[in-house]
Amino acid sequence: MRCMSMTNMPKPAMIDEASRIGRILALAFDDDPMMRWFFPDGPGAADVADGPGEDAREARLARYFSTIFTRQYAHHGVCEYTDAAAAFWVPPGAADKAVPDAATVEELSVILGDRAPLFRQAAEAAAGEGPPEPHWYLAVIGADPAAQGQGHGAALLRSGLAKADETGLPVYLESSKPANLPFYEHFGFTVLGEVQLPGGGPTLWPMRRAPGGGRPAGA
Repeated sequence: MRCMSMTNMPKPAMIDEASRIGRILALAFDDDPMMRWFFPDGPGAADVADGPGEDAREARLARYFSTIFTRQYAHHGVCEYTDAAAAFWVPPGAADKAVPDAATVEELSVILGDRAPLFRQAAEAAAGEGPPEPHWYLAVIGADPAAQGQGHGAALLRSGLAKADETGLPVYLESSKPANLPFYEHFGFTVLGEVQLPGGGPTLWPMRRAPGGGRPAGA
């Protein structure tokens, strides 16, 4: 059983925390429809498990998140974590820099195996839905289900929204888990529509939060 003595105070995420952050997000996204689509049950293309007792799918998810963190968001985004959650934000003006370079694409392709083409198609489809206006983009946020109800995800969301509010700009995200929509709506996000990912993928819900808007009472 994982230790539950945790703090939900957001802290800047540094490169040397990549393994820890990868494990947290692997647990957080275990049941996410899009991650289930990219990483179905069963062995992956690469042997990424740390040991015989570790679930291969969880290890692949952890490597995926640690890779995009160390190669993309740690350099061009605003990354924070708590003892049981992590979030990657892209500030306005950094969107072009926060995309994976050729080496990152190659590494992700190894991790994704035969799902890599679907991943690329999905990324292109989602990118086409982004708003043209200057905005903050919430690329990733997730909390370990074992810490559910302790406010880890909410603390990270409040922290990032405060930064966006200081700039007077809106925030944009895509959710592939319908159960999460009310959580985001509580913080002022509204659903812009639905996007069906190509290749029989899951549905994405683009969401937007107006500048400084939707701050719930007591939040």
